[in-house]
Amino acid sequence: MRGVGFVLVGVSLGVGAADWVAVARGNKRAEYILKPGTLGILFLGALFLKPANHAVGWTMYAPLGSLPEGFPTTSMWIFTLVALALSLAGDIFLMLPQDLFVAGLASFLLAHIAYVVAFNAHSAPPFAIAVLAAIAVGLVAYALFDRMRRGMIEKGQREFVVPVAIYVVAIGAMVVSAIATAGRPEWSAANSALAIVGAISFMASDSMIGWNRFVREFPNANVWIMATYHVGQVLLVLGLLG
Repeated sequence: MRGVGFVLVGVSLGVGAADWVAVARGNKRAEYILKPGTLGILFLGALFLKPANHAVGWTMYAPLGSLPEGFPTTSMWIFTLVALALSLAGDIFLMLPQDLFVAGLASFLLAHIAYVVAFNAHSAPPFAIAVLAAIAVGLVAYALFDRMRRGMIEKGQREFVVPVAIYVVAIGAMVVSAIATAGRPEWSAANSALAIVGAISFMASDSMIGWNRFVREFPNANVWIMATYHVGQVLLVLGLLG
């Protein structure tokens, strides 16, 4: 059944690519189908990537000796599904004609928290790597947020400062959690690399949304936003569950 899951993950990326074309052409009717369709198919793919061995279940921070033969664990799988479901909800909120930015922001914030739990569901991150990653990600995130904050103030949108600040902390924690997988013996180098690139791609997408909305618009912004977002989600699923 996991083979079906990998096929569906590939199909979701193909549907995502079709969505990028629709965005580039301004075809809203196609977007309304392809955008939620991408995450919907990716969710189904992740559903089929259920771990074969459920020995760890919901155990948090179990010793390495208790790892099942198959990794990832069931808890990683469950929280990945939660993250994808919340992301799908966020996609729908941001896609609708009304300005539901805050609702979309809240959905994706919860999605990042779910990803953080998925990354840390079995063991705590290595302290040194986590600290170094937090410093590096924090510096980049703060610089981006500070510029967006000034843009919000200049455009009379101060009400977004606190929600966006909280969101930046959440996505930063997700990226740090992904980077910290590089120091965990239960993570293969390939899965860790997929997770790290996926998390950074997701953060790049969200950064472009904020920049385009609060600082200044740039050419083909929506295409770049969707491409990095879909690639990021696919790589996160493959990193966590592949």
